[in-house]
Amino acid sequence: MIEVEIRDLQDEPLPVDLLRRTVQETAAEVASALPDRVSLVFVDDEQIHEINRRYRHIDRPTDVISFEAEEEEEGETAGEIIVSVPTALRQATAAGHDLHTELAWLVSHGLLHVTGMEDETQEQLDEMLMKQRRVLARLGLGANQ
Repeated sequence: MIEVEIRDLQDEPLPVDLLRRTVQETAAEVASALPDRVSLVFVDDEQIHEINRRYRHIDRPTDVISFEAEEEEEGETAGEIIVSVPTALRQATAAGHDLHTELAWLVSHGLLHVTGMEDETQEQLDEMLMKQRRVLARLGLGANQ
């Protein structure tokens, strides 16, 4: 079981239990490379814009940024997933579902990246989307993704 740390740096209420379950259900979809710990960080558009510019050299906000699991001093591995809640809210509205569903979708996507999965080819993206859909179905959420 992955240890989950949640840091909320924005104003919208978060479905903390759902987010923790999303991490565990996504972990069940991954055959290997699971981190010991993952940090979920929820920010606003300004904060994720700065992170996107600094680490990805893309000068705009985005919905989710993941940092692949790395080994820490204690020998444990840890990854980080940063989600912009205002962007998630806009995407949820556009897709016709609620914010909780969108947050679960983004956390699942981010965790797959933390474990080393990529979505640079259509085949890779299709595999990630299939896993995310299965996770959301097990959580009882429908996503129009």
